Amino acid sequence: MDLEDLRLDCAIKQKKGLHFILASVIIWITVLIVHLTDLPILSKNLITFCCTAPLMPIAFLISKTIKVDFQNKENPLTELGILFSVNQIIYLLIAMWIYPTVPEKMLMVIAMIFGAHLLPYGWLYKSKSYMVFSIAIPILALLVGLKFEPYMLAAMMIVIEILFSICLVGENKKLGLSA
Repeated sequence: MDLEDLRLDCAIKQKKGLHFILASVIIWITVLIVHLTDLPILSKNLITFCCTAPLMPIAFLISKTIKVDFQNKENPLTELGILFSVNQIIYLLIAMWIYPTVPEKMLMVIAMIFGAHLLPYGWLYKSKSYMVFSIAIPILALLVGLKFEPYMLAAMMIVIEILFSICLVGENKKLGLSA
């Protein structure tokens, strides 16, 4: 297989990562619930970090439901996709620094990191949706995060992730895949 065939194989077998985007909807819903509480901001931020931990198991369960080859071990580009995700962990060090320094802006930074880490998937999955959302999410997170309370940002992220999921379903249908 040449590079283009491998990319197409990833896009098809992984359904363009739809399982992870759907899982992120669930994560952002839990984050919204946390930020609607009367807890102190440092407690909300700590719980927010904890809310992100089950992303992988949730994505795995969703992958079984929507019939995604979660590991796609035959394709060497799968390892590249994993590297794209692991890269995000390094950037979370910035959010950890923000946590005690400017706690009311931590969620904004997390949303910006999340959005920006999607950019290479635009190439991997040949996806315009990833390209658009990887740019739109950090910009919108900055604008909303600077002007509004964190719970508004979490609510915005839920809406964006749902729209993103719908766009990916559309892209998958063009590949002849069902959600």
